[in-house]
Amino acid sequence: MSYKKIIPYINAETEVPANVLKLVQAYANGGADELFLYNYSKDEKSREEFLSLAKEVTKDIDLPVIVGTYVKRFEDIKKAIYTGAASVMVKYPMLEDKEVLKEAAERFGPDKIKVELDMLEFMDFEEDVCQILEEAGIGTVLIKHVALSSKTKAKLEQAPVKVIVRDSLVRNDIGSLMSLSNVVGVSTNFFENKDILKAKYALKADGIEVNAFESRIPFSEFKLDAGGLIPVIVQDYRTEEVLMLAYMNEEAYNKTVMGGRMTYYSRSRNTLWLKGETSGHFQYVKELVLDCDKDTILAKVLQVGPACHTGEQSCFHTELVKKNYKTADTLHVFNDVYGVIMDRKLNPKEGSYTNYLFDKGIDKILKKCGEEATEITIAAKNPGANGGELRYEIADYLYHLMVLMAECGLDWEDVTRELAHRK
Repeated sequence: MSYKKIIPYINAETEVPANVLKLVQAYANGGADELFLYNYSKDEKSREEFLSLAKEVTKDIDLPVIVGTYVKRFEDIKKAIYTGAASVMVKYPMLEDKEVLKEAAERFGPDKIKVELDMLEFMDFEEDVCQILEEAGIGTVLIKHVALSSKTKAKLEQAPVKVIVRDSLVRNDIGSLMSLSNVVGVSTNFFENKDILKAKYALKADGIEVNAFESRIPFSEFKLDAGGLIPVIVQDYRTEEVLMLAYMNEEAYNKTVMGGRMTYYSRSRNTLWLKGETSGHFQYVKELVLDCDKDTILAKVLQVGPACHTGEQSCFHTELVKKNYKTADTLHVFNDVYGVIMDRKLNPKEGSYTNYLFDKGIDKILKKCGEEATEITIAAKNPGANGGELRYEIADYLYHLMVLMAECGLDWEDVTRELAHRK
């Protein structure tokens, strides 16, 4: 379903990195749909530092991040994309070679490149800028300093590309901006230390479609125990680790849905409790799923800190019975092997082949990756292999690839996030 987005912006040029990361987390946990992080400094050192920060931001949260940076040539856009950005914002007046936009749109796709315009540039250029941008393959423009008038509204709604309005919401009302048919989102700094979800429900009440939690099945259809409660199994949305078991009544459920943070009913104290209210270990809702009998909820959450009051990550940490078994989760296997490789890098072990590769350096590691890639080709062409030889060579290659990743500071989360962006 298409919905209008609230996109907080952060000027990284005027903020220290620690504050940026803190603000990013607050927005991500508070209901933002995307983030717009920018620093248009022309200074090379400042740009490199900013792109490094952008990479940290995209790795830290799972929201799409628009990265705005000074662009002189195609390589500048490529560097910004490689931070993990969902898209790159280019400031139109600062771009000398406009052909760069077309080249970037053709290489990365129209949704990956956005262009920022001032309202005067949008309204008063002799040529229709949006028409030029559409022909270059640009799908979205961000327009700032908007003064709403009948002429402005008409121009915005007739633009041949999608529009994001950047506004501090001091003079303009967010509902008035979002009600314009061609406006797909509002980028603002208004919601710093404010409740984004509350604003979304107000917009929804005004008939504007936004991405806010809404239960598809009413609580009245749940099967409850004798005390009017339903058990909730809580799971980390990334690792799928089971964190805890708690209970909800209708009020706790509604507060969870409306507020985006897990709220439970305490059977011992006969009262509601917001998880993390005293400890700071909040659980931010990612997904709520009802089981087939409608008598148990599975909650997938972003857990801040440990879930258990003992300080353990999960309440399920006391082992009772265990049989040795092989994990069937492919990503866990990759992470486990990568973990061993990283441990060798940090804690060298005498006689370790992995340490031998690290000691020899990047050229040796690259040479081995090339050799193993060739072995894969030979195995695949061998008619009598029946897959066994090929399987062995692929495993060899993946091991050496992980050594290369560790040497270059990448992990599987970096790679899987990049794949997810392309999905």
